[in-house]
Amino acid sequence: MIVAETSLGRMTKKSPVGAFAHFGHSLKYKFGGWINAVIPILIVPYYSVIGGWVLKYLFSYFVTPSSKIAADGFFNTFIASGKGAEFWFLVFTLATLIIIFMGVQNGIERVSKIMMPILVVLALIISIYSCTRPGAVAGIKYFLIPNFKNFSWMTVVTAMGQMFYSLSIAMGILITFGSYTSKDVSIESSTSNVEVFDTLIAMMAGLMIIPAVFAFYGKDASHTLQAGASLMFITMPKVFDSMGLAAPIGVVFFTLVLFAALTSSIALSESAVSTFEDEKGWSRKKATVVVGVIMIILGSLSALGYGPLAFVKIFGLQLLDFFDFLTNSIMMPIAALATCFLVTYRIGFKRIKEEMTIDGNSFKREPIFTFMCRYLCPIFLIIILISSVANVLGIIKM
Repeated sequence: MIVAETSLGRMTKKSPVGAFAHFGHSLKYKFGGWINAVIPILIVPYYSVIGGWVLKYLFSYFVTPSSKIAADGFFNTFIASGKGAEFWFLVFTLATLIIIFMGVQNGIERVSKIMMPILVVLALIISIYSCTRPGAVAGIKYFLIPNFKNFSWMTVVTAMGQMFYSLSIAMGILITFGSYTSKDVSIESSTSNVEVFDTLIAMMAGLMIIPAVFAFYGKDASHTLQAGASLMFITMPKVFDSMGLAAPIGVVFFTLVLFAALTSSIALSESAVSTFEDEKGWSRKKATVVVGVIMIILGSLSALGYGPLAFVKIFGLQLLDFFDFLTNSIMMPIAALATCFLVTYRIGFKRIKEEMTIDGNSFKREPIFTFMCRYLCPIFLIIILISSVANVLGIIKM
């Protein structure tokens, strides 16, 4: 999917809507392009709400005793406050929009070149600190040694769903940034780099969190690790507070998470801004302002969804959780399916190969790519879609 989306962007030099329309103007091509374009517009508002939570915690570690941050009720009181959650959401959104407004080279590239190396260094520091705590060995074993008693088909489905977020698939991001990629860049090598570094960062994320939780909770840690967002905002502050050096470790940890969140929100916002620039002919300033207004309106719903708007639920989900379900579980598998069908039945694998080898290198994984894009990806995408919807409706439990 990384190869397919990046190639599609580079060969057309357009954002998702224009890239799909390049190969046809019928309804099915317009649908495929627009669903890829709309997804980041829907994701970045609620994603920015969570980014605001991270900012709040980072700020708190500078001005609030770590024992208060780790206290029961600190997180729930904050997200239910309404004004507080909205304020930090707006701060995070403003930071994202300023970088987007500065453009690709002056904003996105410059910030990413600074943030990404720092992110890796901070991840290493926290991982080493976490893994050297008393009792952390049990967490390392839990993380690295397979336990097939905990394995199920839903494990596979959930992991595949996680890959969408981790690799930025089916968000229009890869198509957009593919359109900025020069012809002398090897897409296959770049894809390999993404695979390797994404996996390494994921491993470090596991080593940052899981051993530390085991060091604090002991045998009960495995249950705590399934706590979702509260793992980061409730459990980890308790763990840091128990270790000593809570304030500096908390600052480093939430700085790392902030950089990760900010780079992701920048990529999502850039995809949305690029769509308006290409399809409406707007300037970057106007497109950024429009995206900003959408972010504030939709994001405010999510920011207030655990406070003043807590009574509003869709399918039993809070507003933030609903937007997450709508995009991640329904729209993204459909968007990825649209890309697979476009490549298989309209563009053709020969044209993809030409784009992949335009830099003079061979397309080493062509057979694997062809098999996966034609058969494996569509099958698994349909499984993700059906399983996710069935889970929310209570037909199955993931």
